[in-house]
Amino acid sequence: MRVAVRLPAAENMTDRELQEARREKWRVAGNPARTLESLSEFLESVGFCLMYPQKPMPLVPTFIGAFIGQEGQLPTCQTAFSDERAREATEQMVRLLRQRAAYEANLFGENNFLVAASVFSYFYALVGDRSPRRTPKAGMRSDYGELARDAFEVIRKQGPVSRQKLLQLVGGGVSAVALDHALGELWCKLRITRVDYDPRAGASWDALYRWSPEAVRQGINMSVAEGLSALISKYLDCAIAAEAQEVEDFFAHFVPRSKVKDALNALLSAREVDFVHIGHRSLLQVSPAKSERTRERA
Repeated sequence: MRVAVRLPAAENMTDRELQEARREKWRVAGNPARTLESLSEFLESVGFCLMYPQKPMPLVPTFIGAFIGQEGQLPTCQTAFSDERAREATEQMVRLLRQRAAYEANLFGENNFLVAASVFSYFYALVGDRSPRRTPKAGMRSDYGELARDAFEVIRKQGPVSRQKLLQLVGGGVSAVALDHALGELWCKLRITRVDYDPRAGASWDALYRWSPEAVRQGINMSVAEGLSALISKYLDCAIAAEAQEVEDFFAHFVPRSKVKDALNALLSAREVDFVHIGHRSLLQVSPAKSERTRERA
């Protein structure tokens, strides 16, 4: 078992020490997470990560970086198909999905966004559909097209179901591209989730409310403000310390920037978050007292 390293308080760091602390926490300092247990521990530690690096890259770790143990010369979404390391990392990621130790969403284009089980209900509160059991409504103002509605009905009745089987069940000569677009509409609102993957049959999908009913229930009963505040605290813990602009840029993928600013102001007023000066920058960090209490509970 790997011994956890207690990182120095952010207020005592130099800029270089901050970068090194992140590299250690994100498992890219020559300390790879190769086993299922260590990858699960990594994801729980950081809360969420991207599968691969991308441009522009938000201030967040990558699953592939933690798996390989380095931050440079990593495969991307575009090159993963020809990289054996990416195939091995994907196999481990799918195992985490099967065990409900991780969840994923498609909010960064083709790049998977992975969320730890312990914080997923907060994430659902931000982006999840508040009526996940109902068939999506049709109409000009609906977030879902007709094919998405049909696909959801099939998944709700038949799931878990593979992409290949879905093509047969929705019928009507639907193309694979059209089905993928419809699945994306459902996935971005967390109506459905990938629960398995087979190279021949493709991904298997299930209704999220059935796959993880407790996480969905908690997310539905939570306000956006509550979920956002919890996730910002987790984000700052993951980054050790971060600029307000970096926090806003990251969470703007999920909610309007105005809500992020409101949540930051509320956390600052409640002294859950403090400013710290590192080098010539003024960064945000989880208040030391709150961080210490969190470690003691852990």
